[in-house]
Amino acid sequence: MNIQWYPGHMTKARRMMQENLKLVDLVIELVDARVPMSSRNPDIDEMGRNKARLLLLNKADLADEWANEAWSVYFRNQGFQVVKLDSRSRSGLKAVQAAVQEACREKIERDRKRGILNRPVRAMVAGIPNVGKSTFINSFAGRACAKTGNKPGVTRGAQWVRLNKQVELLDTPGILWPKFEDPAVGLKLALIGSIREEVLNTEELSLELLRYLNEHYAELLQARYELDEKEEAEQLLEIARKRGCLKKGGEPDTQKAAAILLEEFRSGKLGRITLEMP
Repeated sequence: MNIQWYPGHMTKARRMMQENLKLVDLVIELVDARVPMSSRNPDIDEMGRNKARLLLLNKADLADEWANEAWSVYFRNQGFQVVKLDSRSRSGLKAVQAAVQEACREKIERDRKRGILNRPVRAMVAGIPNVGKSTFINSFAGRACAKTGNKPGVTRGAQWVRLNKQVELLDTPGILWPKFEDPAVGLKLALIGSIREEVLNTEELSLELLRYLNEHYAELLQARYELDEKEEAEQLLEIARKRGCLKKGGEPDTQKAAAILLEEFRSGKLGRITLEMP
């Protein structure tokens, strides 16, 4: 599968981010813990190279814990402050506040020497679509101040959010990059829901997911669907029958079964699954 998705508003969003970078001390980048490398926009590294950096492994509750640890070590070795996070349950948020202060320690110390006290750290929150930026901001602020949604493209403009006396956040739209050089990256982003469903073939996508699960998480697949070892297309038919996804005349509805499989993976009902390792 070769998946590409780069709507026009993302070009505008990228320009806006570049302009706003002059105003911030820190770039907080959210990645999806199930695909930490594939969910990193290489443009953000380029744009934020002179800024302090904090990387949040969001949706860590949906990813393999041992993989979360391995990725945390990997990114710390790259020079990032790293925090594992589940924005929805607010797990890990206390560690974020400490990591913000640590990432900007030099800036805070410079301010103190100049006699500037209590100036808040200004941080840009960046990441690809549907990685949980707005949910993170709302959880961190303890109130609804950023628009959220479980599909990509909800945030369209930048907005400042004053969290407390120490931190101000700039929420930005999710941006991808114009072309995925590696088809596997587009596939992984489609699996986690960062690409609009309208441009995807959900049946093909579900077969790719079944292939990966059979190879790496066969026990979770068996526990959830009680599938026999057979070809992925046959397994999808079996999921359709077991979940009552039937067309008129009793024919299995594989389109509906594919949607169920993808939803149960994305929501964590299948178990904690990581799609790539460092």
